[in-house]
Amino acid sequence: MIKGLKDGISLRAIHIWLIIIMIIWSGTVLIASFRLTGTFMRLVHAEDEHTELQKAAHELMDASDYLTERVQRFTINGDRRFLEQYFEEAFESNRREDAIARMDVDQKTAAALKQLKEAMAHSMKLMDQEYYAMRLVIAAKGYSDYPDILKNVKLNPKDAALTAKDKIRRATELVLNDEYYNRKDSIRKDMEESIEEVDYLMLRTKNEELAVLHRELIFVRVAIVIQVISILAMVRLTSAIGIRPVLKAVDRIKEDRPILEAGAKEFKYLAQAYNKMYSKHRTSLEYLNFKASHDELTGAYNRAGYEILLSDIDMESTYMMLLDVDNFKSINDNYGHEMGDKILVKLVQVLKRVFRDDDCVCRIGGDEFVIFMVHSTGMQREKIESKIMQINEELAKEDDGLPSVSISTGIVNGKDATDMENLFEKTDAAMYESKKKGKNTFTFYD
Repeated sequence: MIKGLKDGISLRAIHIWLIIIMIIWSGTVLIASFRLTGTFMRLVHAEDEHTELQKAAHELMDASDYLTERVQRFTINGDRRFLEQYFEEAFESNRREDAIARMDVDQKTAAALKQLKEAMAHSMKLMDQEYYAMRLVIAAKGYSDYPDILKNVKLNPKDAALTAKDKIRRATELVLNDEYYNRKDSIRKDMEESIEEVDYLMLRTKNEELAVLHRELIFVRVAIVIQVISILAMVRLTSAIGIRPVLKAVDRIKEDRPILEAGAKEFKYLAQAYNKMYSKHRTSLEYLNFKASHDELTGAYNRAGYEILLSDIDMESTYMMLLDVDNFKSINDNYGHEMGDKILVKLVQVLKRVFRDDDCVCRIGGDEFVIFMVHSTGMQREKIESKIMQINEELAKEDDGLPSVSISTGIVNGKDATDMENLFEKTDAAMYESKKKGKNTFTFYD
């Protein structure tokens, strides 16, 4: 068997691996969340880009419509303001050129850009017709100050020979006839096709990003579930090899028993060390000079044994009981000392049978006994009452040829005393109170 497994799993190693795994997995979840955020932001960007490209396509059409409106007004009334506004839009605002530039994003918008450029080409051809119409109006009005680009426009001889009124009529016809509006329709058609390309591009982009978002959401959910399961598994493992062995060890220590050498490597080491000390302690107790520490007549601890026990008693978890045989002097006087000794032997036998092996029975005087009920956490009042009544019932039986006797007892919880001397004083006071009650009874010191 591998040495590490034989010795047990190390809590330190588990702790280190738990930290490493949680750091790695938390980093994975964090990265996944950033990727999720990135995909969401790309979706938002795609929507913004879609809106921007649609706006660019509409801007070109709006600019074309604005130019049409200005030239039509100029040809109708000859107001130079409309001429100035036309060329301000065409060469200063440059909305059509800006629309083309905004559409030129990357290769993905090439199809939409192509349609928009065709719309621009139709718009430029339409401007040639509009220039000619404006040149007719200028000639009819006799304007001498007008844009240089219109000076390069030459009227054909037939139109140049027309009267001013006919020139105005001819100019108006050029910007209002079917041919003009057919060209306008071509611009609009190209613009709409460009928008359709943009819509298709954006729909495809959003579907792709939504698919990525869906996969990443699934990954994050799975990662979180795995993380939770891992944490629960680690908690269960550490509980099995760390917490539960400690709790069991506490119970066995309270019961004054060796600790089971199970669980984590570190705990096994502690259990082995404790068990060695426990074994030495038990061996030391067993090797005490029996005659020096035990009463030769009854087998209970004698006064010397009682003094030894005092140094090893945990007052917080111990009840002390002080008792003596009622009317013991009369028994010695009436039946003789030999009968009195037999009664004391019977009493100790009954005490040892009623109390646990770990509890200590001490004879500290002629018929005066002390019992240490050790490892007694919590309230033990009812249990002690039951034991004392059982003792008196056993002592009252005469089927063994011994006269019926009883005991009077005083009981004190070690928690209620400041030290061992104070504990004995309170126990003695409680036993005295039992004697005052009429003997064959017991008193808890309160």
